Amino acid sequence: MKRTFIRNNALRWMLIVVLILSAVPSFSLAQQNPDPSGTKTGTIADVPAAKPGQPTIQEIGDAVGHNRVAINFVWTLVTGFLVMFMQAGFALVETGLCRAKNASHTMAMNLMIYPMGMLGFYVCGFAFMFGGIGTLSTLGNYAGLNNEFTITLFGKPFGLIGLKGFFLQGAGYDTAAFALFLFQMVFMDTTATIPTGSSAERWRFSAFMIYACFIGTVMYPIFGNWVWGGGWLAQLGANFGLGHGHVDFAGSSVVHMQGGVIALIFAWMLGPRYGKYNRDGSINPMPAHSIPMAILGTFILAFGWFGFNPGSTLAGTDLRIAVVAVNTMLASATGALAATLWMWWVRTKKPDPSMMCNGMLAGLVAITAPCAFVSAGGAAIIGLISGVLVVEAVFFFDRMKIDDPVGAISVHGVNGMWGCLSIGLFADGTYGDGWNGVAGTVQGLFYGGGLSQFWAELIGVTVCFITLSTISIVVYKIAEALVGNRVAEEVEIEGLDIPEMGVLGYSGIVLDKASETHHPRG
Repeated sequence: MKRTFIRNNALRWMLIVVLILSAVPSFSLAQQNPDPSGTKTGTIADVPAAKPGQPTIQEIGDAVGHNRVAINFVWTLVTGFLVMFMQAGFALVETGLCRAKNASHTMAMNLMIYPMGMLGFYVCGFAFMFGGIGTLSTLGNYAGLNNEFTITLFGKPFGLIGLKGFFLQGAGYDTAAFALFLFQMVFMDTTATIPTGSSAERWRFSAFMIYACFIGTVMYPIFGNWVWGGGWLAQLGANFGLGHGHVDFAGSSVVHMQGGVIALIFAWMLGPRYGKYNRDGSINPMPAHSIPMAILGTFILAFGWFGFNPGSTLAGTDLRIAVVAVNTMLASATGALAATLWMWWVRTKKPDPSMMCNGMLAGLVAITAPCAFVSAGGAAIIGLISGVLVVEAVFFFDRMKIDDPVGAISVHGVNGMWGCLSIGLFADGTYGDGWNGVAGTVQGLFYGGGLSQFWAELIGVTVCFITLSTISIVVYKIAEALVGNRVAEEVEIEGLDIPEMGVLGYSGIVLDKASETHHPRG
């Protein structure tokens, strides 16, 4: 009874205090006038000035310019954070589409590629790719990264590799360079993780680590420099009149096709998983162990793509980001729909959930290059075509006996190529004035631009395939000589988690490994 009385008294006093404070709205310990609407917040008094509250025109102009660049910095960094989160999506998609006995191994590759690729990019990859880029116009017009190794052919300069920004020192020790580094590093990491899907379930972890040392240092940055670092592919327009040179707004070729080509070479050289193909040429399906995990990962990737594509403006003050974002959404939707219906009506007569995921991702990959240059209708068509392409590519590579457990080659390689080529067809001439130093907007064949831009895109994707195939074979051979690339057959049958990682992906669960392994038969 006494406790109840005390508690009730305490509640009464609390209510009285609240009523008093509510009745005296002007009460403030700091004796300041509140501004609940925020309309009085941010005035001329907030402009840095020699005489507080009395800024000169020059001081006002400096403040406006600083704030514009600051908006671009924040936009670039925040969208970079979104792209970094895509790594979780890749890990879930790849692990979900593989078998349970390899879950720990597949997840570990997706984890370790992030720090390994990052450190390689920090050491020299960033310098090789962007050390000769010139002026970063959206990031304060910083021009310290201006040392491109160039040769002269046919009387024209051919930029080959950057030479500033190693270890983010010297010219690299600048806020603009740091913002660019973070944003571009997570793009590199997207490329880096693609081959972990195509080579899953049979790739020795030590060989993967050797690959991880090469991807951020030399494999990714070379072609990246030629397209985004001011190199020779970007200059095909200025030097030879081929449109605006090889245009790739957010990375269909620089990021996705590069990863897809590496994935193709590694999957081909590793060979198929044990039991995947029979001696008579028939195929044994190896079902995904967790479709829900793969679908969740796909949603995370689609969300992260709103950093990937709109963030590639490097400018929150570039209002084209709205067009880029909507085009990204539309292509993902039509890609998923096309893949679903193509499987349902043409291929297997069932709406395969794993192909729904790959269709959505294919649409996102394809729209990554043209997202800023096409209309909403163009984006929808590009996505539709990508959804059919990814299904047919998966079946094609299976017929070729190139075993890709997650469809990485088809999603990223095939549709990365298609995305770049689509610019030469669907670019509508409403954006891109001055791109790669060429006057006028980017126009494709269907909008009166002729074939000039298409040829530039075709040259770019061809060079990407040849360059990355060659480098990938060299890296694979190095790993083969040092540690060997493929696990032993008994390890593959048992599952890679314990032999390779020392820990199960699913502890306390008895796995029916016999049902996960198909043995060759005549």
